[in-house]
Amino acid sequence: MSVHMAKTKTIGEWKDPRKEFGKAVSEIAEENGDIVVISTDSGFSSGFKDFAARHPERYVECGIMEQGATGIAAGLACVGKIPVFCAIAPFVTCRNFEMFRNDLGYMRQNVKIVGRNGGFTYSDLGATHHSLEDFAITRMIPGVTVLCPQDPTEIRQACKAMLELEGPVYMRIGNPKIPVLFPEESPFAIGKGRLLRQEGGKDSVTIVSTGTVTAEVLKAAELLEKKGIFARVIGLGTVWPLDEELILTAAAETGRIVTVEEHYVRGGLGSLVAELLSEKLPVRVKRIGVPLEYATSGPYEDLLRYYGLDAEGIAGAVEKFCGE
Repeated sequence: MSVHMAKTKTIGEWKDPRKEFGKAVSEIAEENGDIVVISTDSGFSSGFKDFAARHPERYVECGIMEQGATGIAAGLACVGKIPVFCAIAPFVTCRNFEMFRNDLGYMRQNVKIVGRNGGFTYSDLGATHHSLEDFAITRMIPGVTVLCPQDPTEIRQACKAMLELEGPVYMRIGNPKIPVLFPEESPFAIGKGRLLRQEGGKDSVTIVSTGTVTAEVLKAAELLEKKGIFARVIGLGTVWPLDEELILTAAAETGRIVTVEEHYVRGGLGSLVAELLSEKLPVRVKRIGVPLEYATSGPYEDLLRYYGLDAEGIAGAVEKFCGE
C-alpha cells in the first residue's frame, strides 16, 4: 500500500538535513553495535561529532579519499558490520563510480552511501560540487536502492529503513535548512510514495516529485488551484524502486504527468517515470529539471528560481503544459 496524505502543507520548523541525518544514524547506532560511520572529511559537519567522541572505534575518518573509503566500507561489510559512508554527493557517486559499482553493487555489500549537499545545494562552489546526475548513476547499478527524503521527518524515517534493509543503498540529502512537511507518526516504506494532495475527480494533472523540491511543488499546487487547475501531488522518498502502482493509478485518473526533480532532466526521476508510462500506460508527460549543462553558481534560492524549480516556475510550466 502507498502512503496517502491529503493537502499537505508545511507543518513545522526548518531543520538542517545533515544534522537530522547524523542524529538519526547516531541514535540507531547506540542500539546496534554493528553500525560503523565512515567519513571523508565531512563527518563532524554531518552531525557525527558526538558519536565519534563516544565511539571512536566505530568512527573512521579517512580524509579526502572516497574511493578508498568505499573499499574500507566493503571490507567492513564482509565481516558483518553495517557501514554508513557520508560525504559530498558528487564525490561518492561520480568520482567513486567504479568502486560503488564493483565493490558494493556487484558484491551486494550491505553498505549505505549518503551523498550530502545533493542537487545544487553546494550552490556557491559551482559545477564541480553540484550533484545533478546522482540518480542516473546510482539507479543503473543493479541492486542499489536510491532514496531522496523530502523533509526532516522522512530523513529520519529513511535512515531507519535503510539500516534495516539488507544491501547497498544510496541516499541523497541537501544542505540548507528545510521545512518539516510530515508528522512523526506518518508511515514510510522504501519503494512507496506519498499521495500528498488530491481533489478527487477534479484533478487534471499529477505532479510527481522527490527530495526537498517537494515543498516547492506543494506551493505550486496552491498557485495552480487559484487559476482553476487542480493538481494531484505525489511525493517520492524513494527514487528506485519506483512506486509504479501509485504513478499508474494517477496517470489513469488524471491523464497528465509532470515530474519535478533537482537533477538533470535526463536519467533521473523523470526518465524513470517516462520509461514506466511508455511501456504500461502512455499518457502525456512533462519533465521539469535541470537542462543538460554545467549549472551556474550562486545563492541556492536564486538557482532554484533560475532553473524554474521554485513554486512560481513549477506552476508556470505546469499551467503551460495543461494548456497545450
